[in-house]
Amino acid sequence: MFAVEVRDRIMIGHSLPDPFFGPAQGMHGATFVVDVAFFREQLTKQNVVVDIGAALDVLGETLKALKYKNLDVLPEFKGKLTTTEFLCRHIFDAMVKAAKGGALGEDGKGLAKIKVTLHETDLARAWFEGPVGG
Repeated sequence: MFAVEVRDRIMIGHSLPDPFFGPAQGMHGATFVVDVAFFREQLTKQNVVVDIGAALDVLGETLKALKYKNLDVLPEFKGKLTTTEFLCRHIFDAMVKAAKGGALGEDGKGLAKIKVTLHETDLARAWFEGPVGG
């Protein structure tokens, strides 16, 4: 399996109002390094997995809606615990939608799977990966 990975970062504010999260129950900030890996069984006729420039653009546009935002007040997250794992899936869903919709070019439509990793620190990260589907 071939892969290409792109990276960006976001700074967000949020709270995790559940006793499970201890001091993170209150409002706090987080800076995430976001990696998105695109996987393909065979290279395209141009010998690439996906157009890296398009992948960077789509990731940047996806993250723009989250950058410097308080996630607690965004309507799409109302009543949700916006954990790192949850955010991985949220970004994954947006990247799959972009791939299927052609935002990654024709190459994006032939992807086998996508993996989204959010690095909280150099010591901890979470990810979600899954098939792009038909």
